[in-house]
Amino acid sequence: MRRINVSELVPGMIVAEDVYNYNNQLILPKGLILNDKTITKLAYYSIFTIKIDEEPAEQVTDISPYEISYSEKIQKSSEFIRFRAEFEKDVDAFKQVINDVVEKGAPLDVDKLMNHTLNILDISATTPCVFDMLHNMREYDDATYVHCINVALICNIFARWLRMSEEQIRLATISGLLHDVGKTMLPDAIIKKPGKLTEEEFDLIKTHPQEGYRLLRNSHLPIAVLDAVLMHHERCDGSGYPMGTTGNKIGVYAKMVAIADVYDAMTSARIYRGPLCPFKAISLFESEGLNKYDPGFIMTFLENVVNTYLLNDVRLSNGVTGTIVFINKDKLSAPTIKTSFGYLDLSKHTDISIEALI
Repeated sequence: MRRINVSELVPGMIVAEDVYNYNNQLILPKGLILNDKTITKLAYYSIFTIKIDEEPAEQVTDISPYEISYSEKIQKSSEFIRFRAEFEKDVDAFKQVINDVVEKGAPLDVDKLMNHTLNILDISATTPCVFDMLHNMREYDDATYVHCINVALICNIFARWLRMSEEQIRLATISGLLHDVGKTMLPDAIIKKPGKLTEEEFDLIKTHPQEGYRLLRNSHLPIAVLDAVLMHHERCDGSGYPMGTTGNKIGVYAKMVAIADVYDAMTSARIYRGPLCPFKAISLFESEGLNKYDPGFIMTFLENVVNTYLLNDVRLSNGVTGTIVFINKDKLSAPTIKTSFGYLDLSKHTDISIEALI
């Protein structure tokens, strides 16, 4: 037998000795074949290690089937299939238009781009959670184009949360759509590199805002949109690039795109990992410093994102599952969860977090 961390347990392992909690209550008996439910029970009782038999069971009869991930559930839904079909059309159209601008010097037809994007938005209006759809629309060969469309749709929703006018919503959407076009001017080998960039490669990547601005500056776009292309990596505390601009010197749409850009980058799938749980992304926003972003914008965005997951089922870092029933405004990444063991306010249990949507 050997002792193993509960976090490393998998269904089919055999308990090598009786497991008790700190009150000397028997939790699991010796010889039990572990399944998802019993592993979750260990986590709930804060049991960190147990002893297991070296040899797995020859015939496993008590293993609950693995639940498909939240992401897989979405991808199998009829709503996602419909959304993806329209989305992929938009990616192809967007890629063609931008390639014509880059390679042939063709004029930028913003209205044509917007018409395709609005088709997706029409479908989005009937989609339960468009954010979930976007997080699963990662096509690696077209990562830049997919990301731009994701950010455009997020900015459109974000602008509505901010109660902007229809013209402002349009400009926010265009800003998101065009914010990263400068990356099309950089080598594919660097843009699509799955691993960590070298310092020289990262310095080159950091030129994409200026490259995008130079590409679009003669396209008769509103100056506010060009500002968003140039300044979407600026931060209110001056820690951004390319100019280290601060506060009110950063354009409105640039501030919006900055938030949507980071959120989509964190929550979308990557070659080396799956989509990050939205609550992990929100926790990162909170821990890394909200002062990097416009306070009114970032709080409006995060509060509305969190509210889209109210009543959603989740799995916690201790293995317990439950339903989000209350949002804590002082700690958006730590809502109150209703579990089979009672209510758990994560803002009062800092050692427990939301691990995944289920």
